[in-house]
Amino acid sequence: MGPIDLLIHLLNFLAPALFVAVLVALCAPILMKNRPVALAAWTQIAINFIVSAVTLVLGLWFFGRDGKMTTYAGMTLLCATSQWLMLRGWRA
Repeated sequence: MGPIDLLIHLLNFLAPALFVAVLVALCAPILMKNRPVALAAWTQIAINFIVSAVTLVLGLWFFGRDGKMTTYAGMTLLCATSQWLMLRGWRA
């Protein structure tokens, strides 16, 4: 496998994480009204992407292959949880 093929595989592996991160960050202010936004949209997307990507890597490690629906469900749940924590305003 050449470097271009490796890059394409990596980007295809991380594409669901990016899609969910952007979708959750953009829909959260619409669905959760009357909540102050604690961070900028790009920061929320970055944090959600990192959480989602780590979940995908852990799913790949645990199941031995990617594309399991359990991994995608966990990714969505953890991404939504991180978004909810960000919209809480990081209160202690």
